[in-house]
Amino acid sequence: MIHIPKEIQVVQTDSNFEREKLVRPFGFKGGYLTELWQTVASMESESGNRKIGLATQSVLYGDADLFAAHSESSGNALMYILAEQALQIVRKTPFDTPINLLDKILPEVMEEGKKLTGKSDLNPNFVYNALISVDNAAWLLYAAEHQYHDFETMIPEAYRAALSHRNNRIAIMYQVPYGMPVEEIQQAVQQGYFVIKIKMGQPGSESEMLQKDMDRLTQIHAALKDMRTRQTADEKLIYTLDANGRYEKKETIQRFIDHAKKIGALDQILLFEEPLSEKNQENVADVGVRIAADESIHDEADALKRLEQGYGAFVLKGIAKTLSLSMKTAKLAYEKNIPCLCADLTVNPILMSWHQNLAAHLPPFPGLEDMGMMETNGDMNYVNWKTMLDYHPKPDASWLQRKNGVFELNREFYQHSGGIFDTSDHYEKMMRKPV
Repeated sequence: MIHIPKEIQVVQTDSNFEREKLVRPFGFKGGYLTELWQTVASMESESGNRKIGLATQSVLYGDADLFAAHSESSGNALMYILAEQALQIVRKTPFDTPINLLDKILPEVMEEGKKLTGKSDLNPNFVYNALISVDNAAWLLYAAEHQYHDFETMIPEAYRAALSHRNNRIAIMYQVPYGMPVEEIQQAVQQGYFVIKIKMGQPGSESEMLQKDMDRLTQIHAALKDMRTRQTADEKLIYTLDANGRYEKKETIQRFIDHAKKIGALDQILLFEEPLSEKNQENVADVGVRIAADESIHDEADALKRLEQGYGAFVLKGIAKTLSLSMKTAKLAYEKNIPCLCADLTVNPILMSWHQNLAAHLPPFPGLEDMGMMETNGDMNYVNWKTMLDYHPKPDASWLQRKNGVFELNREFYQHSGGIFDTSDHYEKMMRKPV
């Protein structure tokens, strides 16, 4: 029997936000964040079901040029206003699945974003980031309408094969921003972390950036090269690199890789995330490491283009570019036998669990034995992380605990889908009207 999703009509929406300070200025893409806005969107359907979705806004990730042209607060305000405008569009857009909803509203939200920011070349990632709370609310509303009570059942049939795994462990990518002292990285390894994600693409011109990045890798590798882990076959630590599209040409990557080989670090580099700018069309199949596509994937056509250009992995950001787009990308990756990993946006604990669900159901990443792989760095960057953890419906759950550099996922995790279907009192209170 073929299941035909029923059409859902949203009749009421609302939104709110709160600001969360960071421990230190957080550097990537040549800029620095000092706070992140946590936004909440609610949707109520004709049938009376009401659900809320969360988002962590990152204007610097979404559009680095827009971030640089505004104060941090005004950039966040623009993204929040766009999320509110998207909710208004949802109210006039019936849908059968959240993926269908995203397809319907994205062109109009994109145009609203360009008008709102006055930026005709607005990066689509800014729009996707604004849509996270909207998309998550739509998924929970969709689940409520169909009486789906877990992540696996909620996945539309066309996407289930791509997300059919049940990993017992997820390797945690420990993020190293520009200014982190090497002593802190060593302490992280001593605590069990073994996948070290190093932010590249430091501020400056192309030549200045390359020199800084080479010096940084030299510094980090000198501190870590003799440290060992039981989580890998050769007991060596794993490095991943992320330049967030800051490199202008392939030659710069090649010079960096040559340097990594010279200092003896190359065999520990598992992948390099999105080193080149989105506009760069050079083929990277021969640079000597697996290159992963992240920011440059705005749709399935972009993903296919990157495959043609020699990219060997996709970075899924269900918490930055919507779960809906991530499911589409995961389906394409599955069909093309391309591995995927999940990268963070310094999100709150509940969104971390949303991403755990995505990483848990992807095939294990090559080179990591039997594990999926995801980045999460909120615990090291938010001033109030412990308080935010209490907002999680299951703050004491074992799957939220980091153990020797991994999340251990048991039967309870899969039964409760990491708690994403449960109510968070804190965020619900943000949406209640005064009586």
